[in-house]
Amino acid sequence: MSHEDKSFFRSFIGVLVALVVVAFLFYFIADIVTSDLEMGGDAREARIGDNIKPVGQVNVGSVPAAADTGTETAAAAAPRSGDAVYTASCLACHSAGVAGAPIVGDKAAWVDRAAKGIDGLLATAISGINAMPPKGTCADCSDDELKAAIEYMLTESGY
Repeated sequence: MSHEDKSFFRSFIGVLVALVVVAFLFYFIADIVTSDLEMGGDAREARIGDNIKPVGQVNVGSVPAAADTGTETAAAAAPRSGDAVYTASCLACHSAGVAGAPIVGDKAAWVDRAAKGIDGLLATAISGINAMPPKGTCADCSDDELKAAIEYMLTESGY
């Protein structure tokens, strides 16, 4: 056997041994990582269920019924005042004139609108106008609450 053949076999055996060592390392690492998956069927199913359960829920329907605690729910609460609705939902646009919204307190901006009357303004507020979406930013407001907010804005604007 020539010197070149011996050198080739030594290199080949070295590479083969290295591959076997790497294969054993991968096997032992995989065994360590997956060792907690070797539990019984029900325990494993429970663990999988815990891992894939949703983090939260989105409620797009009606508000679920509250537990009977003897107190009134928010739905049964008294209607909010015009000032409260304005402050919570209308102030952002009607204090700065965002997208052409009439500024509360600017009598000239409300002249044509006041001429429509409360019922006309309420109908416009409910359906939305220009950049204002239906019911503005108060989708949960009742018609009475919207009417109170409109009356508040008109009063603050001098009408």
